[in-house]
Amino acid sequence: MPTLYHAPHSRSTSILVLIEEMGIADRIDLCEVTVARPDGSGGPDPRNPHPEGKVPYLTDGTDHLRERGAIIAYLTDSFPEAGLGRPVGHPQRGAFLSWLFYYQGVMEPVLVLDWAKIEHPALHATFRDLDAVFARLSEALDGQPYLLGEEYSAVDLLLSSPFQWLPEAMPRQPVLQAWIRRCADRPALQAVMAREHDALPV
Repeated sequence: MPTLYHAPHSRSTSILVLIEEMGIADRIDLCEVTVARPDGSGGPDPRNPHPEGKVPYLTDGTDHLRERGAIIAYLTDSFPEAGLGRPVGHPQRGAFLSWLFYYQGVMEPVLVLDWAKIEHPALHATFRDLDAVFARLSEALDGQPYLLGEEYSAVDLLLSSPFQWLPEAMPRQPVLQAWIRRCADRPALQAVMAREHDALPV
């Protein structure tokens, strides 16, 4: 059975939401671990096999996966009946993978650079800037509720996830705000966030 190494209130929370959305929680072992936090709390956990002590990390027998885009592709391919991915042969397979890689390779770096107030022409040339990212998302959502059309998918979950944690990064475009709200209102996200909130130390 695959095992997800997870730390509450971290990037791995979005993988928990995916598992909830897919209805496969009984088919994934969950191992909760500690990670180093920006405030100096936490630290590496010897139970976590991730080579850098980070989360999420998924193991499935001898196969190990890191990076959310890779884990999302793996899980949605492993459980295609859940309908959150686009399997090999699907006419939107390329678009699905492109959005996953766009998030990892462009969108998250741009958000972090913007949050850190780091500016350099080479960074803009390589990764684009935040306005370009928001323009690309707005273009994709023009006339449709989700990035791949009428149906919510794992790419909506991943690409909307930063705005659940960084409301100050919320784009001004109404079409993006409406999409983020639709994604945030999903029962799976609400359920996972409630569980993680209830588990916080008093």
